[in-house]
Amino acid sequence: MKIKNIAKLIILILICQMAGFFGSIFTSASIPTWYATLEKPFFTPPNWLFVPVWLSLYTLMGISLYIILEKRSKKSKTALSIFGIQLFLNAIWSYIFFGLKSPFYAFIEIIILYIVILIKIIKFYQISKKAGLLLIPYIIWVTIATFLNFYIWILN
Repeated sequence: MKIKNIAKLIILILICQMAGFFGSIFTSASIPTWYATLEKPFFTPPNWLFVPVWLSLYTLMGISLYIILEKRSKKSKTALSIFGIQLFLNAIWSYIFFGLKSPFYAFIEIIILYIVILIKIIKFYQISKKAGLLLIPYIIWVTIATFLNFYIWILN
């Protein structure tokens, strides 16, 4: 891989990581306070697991995005637009859940996010199977997060 391409890959990964950083602004302050007081379902992952999982998922998103940009397909424009919407929705979920302390509105938002992720995976897969498959761990984790969000809303 050429240095120019490596730089592009790193920039795309960092763009994705910035969405996570935005979300962490609201998350980190609420974890030891508000979130700690919530009743949670039995399948709630330990708090320490979230950071490495999200770092990995944002990295996979960046790699997947890089692959799509390199393909330069006619379908890429739509796929990239969906990617942008998904990244925005991903970032604001933390604000809604942790910043606004609203599991109900966060649940509504994560359902929309989930649908957009599915569309993104399909669009990416149509352009590059590898790019689409790299996003499977993301949809699995968001599935867990959706159930977790739902049960936190119901239990509290």
